[in-house]
Amino acid sequence: MNLRKRTPYLLLLAAVATTVLLVGCSEDGQGSGRSVAAAQAPREETPTTSGIPEDEPVAQVAAAVGPSVVQINVEVSQQTPLGTQQGEGLGSGVIYREDGYIITNDHVVRGASGIEVAFADGETAPAELVGADPTSEIAVLKVNRNDLPAAPFKTDEPPIVGQLAVAIGSPAGFEATVTSGIVSAVGREFPAELTGGGNAASALSDLIQTDAAISPGNSGGALVDRDGNIIGINVAYLPPAERGAVNLGFAVPADTAVSVADQLIETGEVTTPYLGVGTADLTPEIAERFDLPVDSGALVQTVEPGSGAEAAGVRENDVITALEGTSVASYGDLFGALRDYQPGDTVGLTVVRNGNERTLDVTLGERPENP
Repeated sequence: MNLRKRTPYLLLLAAVATTVLLVGCSEDGQGSGRSVAAAQAPREETPTTSGIPEDEPVAQVAAAVGPSVVQINVEVSQQTPLGTQQGEGLGSGVIYREDGYIITNDHVVRGASGIEVAFADGETAPAELVGADPTSEIAVLKVNRNDLPAAPFKTDEPPIVGQLAVAIGSPAGFEATVTSGIVSAVGREFPAELTGGGNAASALSDLIQTDAAISPGNSGGALVDRDGNIIGINVAYLPPAERGAVNLGFAVPADTAVSVADQLIETGEVTTPYLGVGTADLTPEIAERFDLPVDSGALVQTVEPGSGAEAAGVRENDVITALEGTSVASYGDLFGALRDYQPGDTVGLTVVRNGNERTLDVTLGERPENP
């Protein structure tokens, strides 16, 4: 995925030398480090929050979670006709485990020749890339430090539209910047044309939308609820100058971030379930034109030979409306729903065909490298 196309939308701030470079803006099972994904109870009062009035929830959150958010500085090298060119960039990250694991965005560290993490206590440390997943935009780093202030991730239920949302990160290099707003929507889709991709699989889906101000450099930082739990990893925004709207930011949900991070830590890669269909959004206009009984869903355009979808009897022009009871209103919904499953799982796929609804049992495969 070409990050030069993604630069206006993804949040990594880049400063380059000489020429523009390719830089854009559960169960434990994790070894000796303590997993914090399940630590979702409201934070108890700590020395850092004890002096803050109870009617200042944003200040409470900032004091409690701020030490868990880091700045990530990257060095990038690229071969050009003028030779090797060097560049620098920065983003944000969230401490996931106390034994040195940090979650950030894939585009923050993609192509980096060197990575350094700056902590809230003033210390810095070199970091190694454990693994990255471009599909979800989640990457994991490892530093040689222990007893880090790991943040709790809320994975048991989605955020509620209208609830408080606090963003913490390093926009434009201003470390530990705090902004606040609300959760504007959930289940949002960031279209492939805005990420620089050319197909549905390159779209970012099932995102949290927030009006908490996020800017270049916030990538990989925290979106937090009033109890101090991470509800999302900030990933993208729409620039007001280009879109005519303000405060449209997006975050990868905490459950997705945790699921991907755990896989990267355990195996260094992410296993993605594969349905085996090419789809497009069914719009009300298309539904009316073809007199379809539904006006939203994922319209099947192609079925991959040998895939689980073909074996289950999925056909072109079927409209997928649900997966295991989860409503599907777009191809983004479909990709988001698939993340809850693993290759080899059998799922019930609800489709509408010739005006009739039916459920097909599809055994998921593993996504090929170039589907």
